[in-house]
Amino acid sequence: MAVCARGLRAVRGGKSVLDGIDLEVSPGQVVGLLGPSGSGKTTLLRAIVGVQANVSGEVQALGLPAGSSALRRRIGYATQAASIYLDLTVMQNLRHFAALAGLRGTAARKAAHEAVDAVGLGAQAGQRAGTLSGGERSRTSLAATLVGDPELLVLDEPTVGLDPVLRRDLWNLFHRLARQGRTLLVSSHVMDEATRCDRLVLLRQGAILADTTPPELLAQTGAPDAEAAFLALIDAAGGVR
Repeated sequence: MAVCARGLRAVRGGKSVLDGIDLEVSPGQVVGLLGPSGSGKTTLLRAIVGVQANVSGEVQALGLPAGSSALRRRIGYATQAASIYLDLTVMQNLRHFAALAGLRGTAARKAAHEAVDAVGLGAQAGQRAGTLSGGERSRTSLAATLVGDPELLVLDEPTVGLDPVLRRDLWNLFHRLARQGRTLLVSSHVMDEATRCDRLVLLRQGAILADTTPPELLAQTGAPDAEAAFLALIDAAGGVR
């Protein structure tokens, strides 16, 4: 399994954020983690990466306990806020992250160029990150996760704030990476992105409301789209609490 969680719980500020989650993710999938703000998406992703405090239960990534030092070069993690150096150019950022992944010389330069092309920032490669738009910074941060060629990509709302064309291109990229054997966990609160995933994990109030595929979700609920299906599941579970 690329990811395996058993009885995963997380507490923040004395409040339960994840409530005994069980989750398995096989390699080579694009798994969408969807739900409204506050549903626990970011906390779950942080627990899988191994950077979330106050977690109990079992969490493994790529067969090792989450947070193991051996996973540092095998997992790419893109946070909601762009994790890049604003005083460096896009290419300088990527070469820095390539070096952190253990790449040097020609290999580092090649990886940086491939990553910048993958996210469509070739024209901004020499631009200082502090002068980029919000969407361009997010794409630079995403490129930084790609540069080390990780086996598991954990992406927290990577398409927020992007125009429809860029969103489409990034989802195409995600599926290309999955076909190459990589596993992607992609969170979003935009329900129309559900149809772009191989598998959906719908979260509400720290619990898994559904773990299914897009066609199965629509068939199960009889809804015309993912947002209506999600609302139907909430209604079936007893509405808003």
